[in-house]
Amino acid sequence: MAIHKPKRLGFKLDMTPLVDIAFLLLTFFMFTTKFKSAAESEQKFTIKRPVATADTTKLPEVGTAIVKIAIDETGDTAYWFSITNEVDRESVYNKAELPDSIRSKALIPIGKDSVMLARLILATRFHDSDKREKDSASFQPTQFAIDADKDIDFAIIDQLMNVMRSQGATIFNFITVDQSEG
Repeated sequence: MAIHKPKRLGFKLDMTPLVDIAFLLLTFFMFTTKFKSAAESEQKFTIKRPVATADTTKLPEVGTAIVKIAIDETGDTAYWFSITNEVDRESVYNKAELPDSIRSKALIPIGKDSVMLARLILATRFHDSDKREKDSASFQPTQFAIDADKDIDFAIIDQLMNVMRSQGATIFNFITVDQSEG
């Protein structure tokens, strides 16, 4: 008598969920992979950027020449120039050969006249060199500052900076408002 082996029952594995997961993983990796651009792959250097913090130092009460840029009552952009030190102001305004009608003002309206602005900046620098020759021990150079309305187009501020640089005033500050103040 022959022994009869019981029939093996078949084993079925449903592969549909595994295929779905494989395609989901494949699409996930395809969408999240970032390929190097040609420029990045050719780059043989690294750039270490400096850490910057806001300079919160106050401008001195005297010894500052301020160029103000604002929108006047006619809607045009205009420049004004002032020097905080009254003793230096008269000497600078005389050296700039300003008309008598505006020489007595603390705030000189310039309009868009970059030539007059250049003369005032140069006169301020010449006044500094005269002060340095007279008293080099306690000499403090006049600091330049730009006080501009936030709605002024940067092209106008850039033009002002170029005028200042052309007259040798290469170091200047921007007057800003602390964010906590408004």
